[in-house]
Amino acid sequence: MLYSKVTPEQKRLKLRELLSSGTVQQFPGAFNPLSARLIEEKGFAGVYISGAVLANDLGLPDIGLTTLTEVATRAGQIARMTDLPSLVDADTGFGEPMNVARTIQELENAGLAGCHIEDQFNPKRCGHLDGKNVVDIDTATKRIRAAADARRDPNFLIMARTDIRAVEGIEAAQDRAKALVDAGADAIFPEAMATLNEFQAIRDAVDVPILANMTEFGKSDLFTVDQLQGVGVNMVIYPVTLLRIAMGAAERTLESIKATGTQEAQVENMLTRARLYELVDYEAYNQFDTGVFNFQVPGTR
Repeated sequence: MLYSKVTPEQKRLKLRELLSSGTVQQFPGAFNPLSARLIEEKGFAGVYISGAVLANDLGLPDIGLTTLTEVATRAGQIARMTDLPSLVDADTGFGEPMNVARTIQELENAGLAGCHIEDQFNPKRCGHLDGKNVVDIDTATKRIRAAADARRDPNFLIMARTDIRAVEGIEAAQDRAKALVDAGADAIFPEAMATLNEFQAIRDAVDVPILANMTEFGKSDLFTVDQLQGVGVNMVIYPVTLLRIAMGAAERTLESIKATGTQEAQVENMLTRARLYELVDYEAYNQFDTGVFNFQVPGTR
């Protein structure tokens, strides 16, 4: 009821434990607070909060238009609704190293378990699009060093994302990953790996946990957990999956209403009223006010 009773500090410890467990941890992407609760209920290890999803939810493309305030506020709203640790996409850190430092502290304040900072230029673009540009090694490592130095909770996870593979190849990605770890990164997010062998190459280069991004319509095949486990991946995210499936269903329902004059044909595909009330824990609020939940919930409708 209300928000999670697990503190942000406990969630950060849990994330560290998950990443050192020796098994791949699945973090589906939440597109709102309620979807985070659903992710928890279905037994996943944690929640991922995608920068693309946060931008798209505002009707914006994923090119760095969102602000630190927008990201920290929405990510905090999502994180506080689940007992699971939440990892958020912090893009390029919203500015120069001093801005990166502030970003980390604001995300700590918002209750996140960790974040990743990338090495693209700003304005950036989706990691699975062509034509990306990355900053030089000095700029990239300064961002990560600023992030690591700024955190007050040593268990807040600083993950470094590198997009250099698409620009300079896998050997450059290995070298960049090593440098980012030396700068203070607790984990590495090698973006847009084309094959399992490329994930293995990053695993061979660094000793910290690595993340695999299994986004649809991207550069990577949609590898299974077992395949990723076999090349040493520690964490897999599905960043935009739930948003895409939800928006697809919304589009089909609107088309049905327009074509037939009623939503009747789509009702069987909907979350029922009873299930929605269950997810928001409607009944539990009755302990504060017996007038809140003093009715029978309708059945399938």
